[in-house]
Amino acid sequence: MMRPITRERFNVVAGYARHPNLARIAREIGWYEIDSHHLIGVLIVDTDTEFSGIVLAADLDERYRWVNQTRFCETRAEAEGQLDEQLAAAARDFDRIRVQGDESGAMDFFTPIGVEARLHPTFSVLASQRGYIAARRVVDLMMRWYRDQDGNFVEQFQTSGFDARIWELYLFATLVEAGYVIEQPTPAPDFKAIGSYGSFCVEATTINPSQDGSATPRPTPNDSPEVVDEYLQHYLPIRFAGPLTAKLRKRYWDHPDATGLPLLFAIQDFHDELSMTYSGTALSVYLYGRVVDVSRNVRGASTTVRSISHHLWGTKKVDSGFFFQPEAENVSAVLFNPSGTLPKFNRIGVSTGFGASDVTLVHQGFRYAGDPPERKRFSNEVGEEHQERWIDGMNVFHNPRALFPLKPGMLPGAAHHYFVGGKFESLVPADHLESSRTITVVARK
Repeated sequence: MMRPITRERFNVVAGYARHPNLARIAREIGWYEIDSHHLIGVLIVDTDTEFSGIVLAADLDERYRWVNQTRFCETRAEAEGQLDEQLAAAARDFDRIRVQGDESGAMDFFTPIGVEARLHPTFSVLASQRGYIAARRVVDLMMRWYRDQDGNFVEQFQTSGFDARIWELYLFATLVEAGYVIEQPTPAPDFKAIGSYGSFCVEATTINPSQDGSATPRPTPNDSPEVVDEYLQHYLPIRFAGPLTAKLRKRYWDHPDATGLPLLFAIQDFHDELSMTYSGTALSVYLYGRVVDVSRNVRGASTTVRSISHHLWGTKKVDSGFFFQPEAENVSAVLFNPSGTLPKFNRIGVSTGFGASDVTLVHQGFRYAGDPPERKRFSNEVGEEHQERWIDGMNVFHNPRALFPLKPGMLPGAAHHYFVGGKFESLVPADHLESSRTITVVARK
């Protein structure tokens, strides 16, 4: 018999098969699995309040494809019964119905294609350590749908480009979860997200470790406020400036697939371990060329916004205010998520049933909760009851000069930040994930 599963598990296993236009004519109300997730059932109700079930089967590339559908029924129970029967029939005839005839072979992310000495240490952890078995399965399912845009994705994923590629996979999963069909234009930008209520393009980039080992260590709890301020207002903005201005010079808005659409730069900070603890604040400083100063007295706290013209660190000096640079009006927003890293893949893998019984994950950090939102600490063990979405923790910094502004409803679940009339305004969802870490415990045998 078919087993009910969560929408989150469906998204990991087969969400990439969903077309956004379905949302215009029907709503998904149930998800089911049979035969160890090689067959998936989806129950829908259309705008006429008629119920139907859709059968998806993994093809030879293990991509889930439509193979059958029930008739439209007056009740949910009737449609569920028919869907159960059709899934059972599909299981008996699985080897035949799964053949679609257009399979071309999915990418294999995990078979090493180079010498072991070149493998990225984090890739080696993902590929071999039991503590990351859930993340490995999530990536394995995702790779069935991902197109190798540059022809070197697997080689870079396994070696020097692991961080950048895992960031791209995170963005891919987030956009699919948000209901978009994803195209990967050649040669650029990285993604074109096509939805029933609008489309936009995304180009991904990262801050990488310094090749000469000259990176400045992040501040410690013992450092003075002055040291932290210098790090946030000068060092980190300079690190953000390099990749963002390099992307600006490539004029992605001139590419045919991006013409007339909002263009988003998505940046992640991998330059130092846990460096992204501070990155969101520093990114805002650089993008808008503004610093928010907080002063406290017996009557409470007050804030003032002041301009900053440039960032200076050692011999390096860059202009502040990325959004106010020439031609930056072609960039609609900049995305950043300090939680868009490998541990999120692991947590979502565990929460959707791909974990191992001898592996325990503990998720700790800070969320914004309440009205008005307040920063609150949390700590919880990750299990199948754990609720986390790919978009959780994402921040969207909107360009006040954008030629094609991004509507916040196009990325629901993210925190949206604006600079309007000399003031900052933010739309922050409930329980917004500010920052976190994941502790992985593997039981000894």
